[in-house]
Amino acid sequence: MSSLVPLLHTIREHDKSLADQLKRAAQSVVLNIAEARGTDAGNARARFSTACGSAKEVRAALNVAIDWGYIETHMATHLDEKLDEVGAITWCLGRRL
Repeated sequence: MSSLVPLLHTIREHDKSLADQLKRAAQSVVLNIAEARGTDAGNARARFSTACGSAKEVRAALNVAIDWGYIETHMATHLDEKLDEVGAITWCLGRRL
């Protein structure tokens, strides 16, 4: 998610609130995956589900930034592909427990 940092700075110039929400959602993905690795199956399932939802929230925030002209579509393409992977992996991990 390090490629998100420059976009966060650009978005923050236009909309501090959206940038803050995007940052919290991105952090939530990582932190929930980490938490899932150290808990029982029921809680792990919930944490993986939350991580998946947070990845979708990151995508939604990037789409808002694109729609409002804060960033160009091509700037988020690589992240969009990574978010697909994260969403699929976390969804599958949550279902395997």
